[in-house]
Amino acid sequence: MGDIEDFRVKIDELDRQLVRLISERARAAQEIGKLKRVTSLPVYEPNRERVIYENVRDANEGPLPDIELVHIYERIIDVMRSLQKNELASQKTADAPTNKGQAAPDSADRSRKTGKEK
Repeated sequence: MGDIEDFRVKIDELDRQLVRLISERARAAQEIGKLKRVTSLPVYEPNRERVIYENVRDANEGPLPDIELVHIYERIIDVMRSLQKNELASQKTADAPTNKGQAAPDSADRSRKTGKEK
């Protein structure tokens, strides 16, 4: 059995890998959102979500119970769906006529949207 610090180092590396994978998944979800917009498909597709949950349960080798892993994926999918909705909303905004004389969003506005300050 290893030292607690060894496990924490391992968890930190796994967290970095998870962030990279979730970001990659988010980019794919954004692209799907763009495709849904041009094909007029709905953002919410319950049948697709059922397939995802089934895939998650099939791939699960433990130690998390299926239901707990599905709960994690429910949250991931909820965030990805929101990202797709935002993609659709931002595209609609980009397609809308512009209001001249209206101030551009400042960096504080952008940081609220991204959660990051510049």
